[in-house]
Amino acid sequence: MRRRVLEEVERASGDLDAATAALIKAAIPDVMNLVKASRVGARYEHTEFVKGIEPLSRQSQKTSDAIWEGRPKWQNPEVRTRVKSGQPYHVSALDMNAAYLSALKCWLPIGKLVEVDTDRHDPKQSGIYRITPPTWTHPALPNPIGDRKEPGEIWVPDSLVRQLVENHRHGLADLPTIHGAMLSGASEAMLEKLRRALAEVRKEAIATGDQVTVDYVKAMYAKLVSTVGESNANFEIRRPDWMHIIRSKAFTNLWRKALRAHHAGLTVVRVSGTDELHVSGDWRAVFSEGRNLNQVKEKETYTLGGE
Repeated sequence: MRRRVLEEVERASGDLDAATAALIKAAIPDVMNLVKASRVGARYEHTEFVKGIEPLSRQSQKTSDAIWEGRPKWQNPEVRTRVKSGQPYHVSALDMNAAYLSALKCWLPIGKLVEVDTDRHDPKQSGIYRITPPTWTHPALPNPIGDRKEPGEIWVPDSLVRQLVENHRHGLADLPTIHGAMLSGASEAMLEKLRRALAEVRKEAIATGDQVTVDYVKAMYAKLVSTVGESNANFEIRRPDWMHIIRSKAFTNLWRKALRAHHAGLTVVRVSGTDELHVSGDWRAVFSEGRNLNQVKEKETYTLGGE
């Protein structure tokens, strides 16, 4: 990665904007080369193309498949009620750093998914599950299933099921009702070498003020996630199950940040997307401030309600 940046800066005669544009344009083939390099010496080979699985198949280019990822879009109803009565809330909008980069640490299927008749989650496997979500009874926190209004069964990624199982262990909700699954043997280390390399170069670039490399790294992990499914921009891999599992892991990571804030006495005001957490209270007593993966940064502050 460092060599690629130096080559492009030299090729652009020191024009950093031109070098950044060239690196971003090459982000997909570059990150796929890194994926292959990071898998050298692995104990097993992963399947790169998975087709013909109905829940993962789109009916057309303009429609999505049947997988529900649990993307949050939530505002605290208790805060809205109190604001209407005149109570002010001083809110900090926090940004989770490199959400998709952190989400690369997740359980990914190794081989092709196989239909399994099961009513339990298997932690040693990964894939997609057909579930009925548990009832959520905590108005001060978003439902981990996300902004879904329709009742009934849904297909969800393994990373979301793992979060629902964890919530049950902590007494927050019942277990999801599992009606079946499509699974494969899995590993949490599938993209771990890649994630660590990207994180290391990103951290170094931030420390030295190297924005070209920061933007290059961001383009690589973001485009990896967006094209690892079914994209004409990336013909080297077709794993829509991976895409959904990674994206859902980013959403559950954000949800856990909201839970942590709530347990620490902060008021969770809003949770949205992959990286947006709005809270009221002394958030710096709960989260470390900065740009590292285990830190958060403040985007803005605002006041709700009052005069």
